[in-house]
Amino acid sequence: MAVQLGHAPTEGTPTMGRTFARLLPFVKPIMPRLFFGFICALAAGIVALTIPQVLAWLVNNVLHPEGNSSDVWLAVGLVAGLGALEAALVFLRRQFVITPAARLETQMRVRFYEHLQRLPVAFHERWGSGQLLSRSMSDLSLLRRWLAFGSLMLVVSTVTVLTGLVLMFNSSWVLGSIYLVGAIPITIKAFHFRNTYKTASRLSQDQAGDLATAVEESVHGIRVIKAFGRGRHMYDGFNSRASQLRDTEVTKARTLASFLVFIVSIPETALGLGLVAGLWLTSQDQLSIGALVAFFATATVLAGPVENMGMLLGMTLTTKTALDRHFEVMDAENTITSPDDPRRPADPVGELVLSNVHFSFPDAAGTSAPTLRGVNLRVRPGETMALVGMTGTGKSTLLQLIPRLHEATSGRVLIDGIDVRDWDLTELRRCVAVAFEDTILFSASIRENVLLGAPELPEAHLGALLDEAIDTAQAGFARSLPNGLDTVIGEEGLSLSGGQRQRIALARAIAAKPRILVLDDPLSALDVRTEETVTEKLRTTLDGTTTLIVAHRPSTVMLADRVALLKDGAIHDVGTHSELLAGNTHYRFVIASLEDEEDPDTTTLGGGPRS
Repeated sequence: MAVQLGHAPTEGTPTMGRTFARLLPFVKPIMPRLFFGFICALAAGIVALTIPQVLAWLVNNVLHPEGNSSDVWLAVGLVAGLGALEAALVFLRRQFVITPAARLETQMRVRFYEHLQRLPVAFHERWGSGQLLSRSMSDLSLLRRWLAFGSLMLVVSTVTVLTGLVLMFNSSWVLGSIYLVGAIPITIKAFHFRNTYKTASRLSQDQAGDLATAVEESVHGIRVIKAFGRGRHMYDGFNSRASQLRDTEVTKARTLASFLVFIVSIPETALGLGLVAGLWLTSQDQLSIGALVAFFATATVLAGPVENMGMLLGMTLTTKTALDRHFEVMDAENTITSPDDPRRPADPVGELVLSNVHFSFPDAAGTSAPTLRGVNLRVRPGETMALVGMTGTGKSTLLQLIPRLHEATSGRVLIDGIDVRDWDLTELRRCVAVAFEDTILFSASIRENVLLGAPELPEAHLGALLDEAIDTAQAGFARSLPNGLDTVIGEEGLSLSGGQRQRIALARAIAAKPRILVLDDPLSALDVRTEETVTEKLRTTLDGTTTLIVAHRPSTVMLADRVALLKDGAIHDVGTHSELLAGNTHYRFVIASLEDEEDPDTTTLGGGPRS
């Protein structure tokens, strides 16, 4: 099972400034539109603060016996005009920021996916798929919402509050001071809120990733779950994780709610004290009624920004942890890359040589014995070699070193005399085609699956290549599907039988027209007769192609030109099947073990041939 990473902030968690600074290169191209959006939002806030000043003018200069009634309509018109202007500015703010923010989200998501494709297999073996899914989807959606709304409104709210305080002090420094004193406990509370909420937010996002992984595993393994009647067990496990996520989300909500209560109640309390003080100052003729009205009208306008600052701060902290999670993956080093100056063989013939190859899995390095310990093997051009050994000897691992899905710890893997590390990765993987025992197909048509690794050819030639691959792999059943070769198969091809999936995967490897074909027991789901037919057609279709095949059945071994025996992480012996059978005791033991494994599987439970 993949290891779940990043479940809690570490001591090395970057500061908020460092995290958002890393966002600048992505934001720079859209900065002009964000700036205009910010100007519109700021202008809308200033317009909203202007309305109380109109009310103060109305009270002081119009609402008295000598006032001019026509000025009332002027005040009404000003308030209505300012309201319409504020609405227009809010509309323009959205127009400026929504499109570039959505475009940025798409660009970062595509870049994230591209990086995932480049990262080595070892990375994907350590990370849960749900964690990667949540980072590519929900985390970047959070970023888009914060960029289009949260970041702008947090700055605008701050500026609005500061501007409002200036206007309050302009109305009365006494009332302004009373209101400002309330900011002291809010500042102290904000410091504790930031630390608590950031931790809860990170935990929530990681738990959501684990939950997504659990859903994906359950869907992919639904047949196994149903076959063993473990639906209730899986439900209980999922329910437990979902409950943990719920508790974390409730903790987040309570933390934010307590902070909001604080930043709403303190200013309101300050306003209550200010009202008492304001009435006394008015009674002493130290404050005009208009100034008092302006002060409280301004406080009313500030109530929204003050309350929003709590939610916007929570949104900012959540976005910060989402960015940390995103950059955790983006910072993962791609250890398997093309060299700066790749080499190409002058005379490509398909010779494969492994010279003193050692390999340890990265997570096991230094803690256990290497999987491969000094493998030396030469596969001649055009030869079919079977690789046999007991379970767990590293046969499949050895095959993955050839196309550099994993990197040899030491030693060299050479194709046509050139170390695979010196090949361009794309060219290397065009030269080497792989068919795995665990068949992976995609939710696409049979045609698209088979031609996935095919060379770029004209449409007419691709059609001929497709037919050849289908016929060689004995996958003609695909033509009888509802839409023939254009039939879209379900996720991972689970709508097909095991044997059908293996034949499609083998056809995919054949269509790649490789110089070296690496097969990890890809015919295990076929009966012996079909396997023999496929193997004979492979010899004809891929004449001259070097083939290395992991064999788990004696029938496969006997179809090979030579056999390599892997024991204790090294090649123990090489020869023809007859030679090894006659001269190697361990080989006879391995073949006997393969025969014991094969006998129960050559027929179905009903006695018929296996599909």
